[in-house]
Amino acid sequence: MAQLHGYKLKMKHWLWLALGVLLLDQATKWLVMAGLEPFEVIEIVPNINLTLMFNTGAAFSFLADAGGWQRWFFAAFALGISVALVVWLLRLGPGERLTAAALSLLIGGALGNLIDRVLLGHVIDFVQVYLPFIPLAMFNPWPAFNVADSAITIAVVLLIADALRDGGRASSETT
Repeated sequence: MAQLHGYKLKMKHWLWLALGVLLLDQATKWLVMAGLEPFEVIEIVPNINLTLMFNTGAAFSFLADAGGWQRWFFAAFALGISVALVVWLLRLGPGERLTAAALSLLIGGALGNLIDRVLLGHVIDFVQVYLPFIPLAMFNPWPAFNVADSAITIAVVLLIADALRDGGRASSETT
């Protein structure tokens, strides 16, 4: 039992990564808000711009025009998911560092966008990417995003990689 408690204490250290993502996300959003007018575009490098946008919906502006109820729906969803992810994180074993990192990135990203939604009624997005190798106009520019969105995307990639890695181990153990 004492050993199990020790693992939980070690997993709590991963919450620092979540806090770091949250702070970086909020700091960059407020810097962009202070320095740009809505929809103003500043080219950083070819195909990557800073532009201040507001998203009342979810990913790819899903439900952005739903009339306002989505603000509280997405806020409650983010809060519930964050609590579940913290519980999952605290239950991880000592060898599950990749999963712990991914969960921490998810928590930090979800809370970063949650703060925007609750305080402002929308999420602040500011990174705009053009994908010149994709001819479809619907993907150019790619929908604007922020640090929280990036952390969530990286977390999903890590979780998929971890699942594929573990799935490969599990199938090789059964043969």
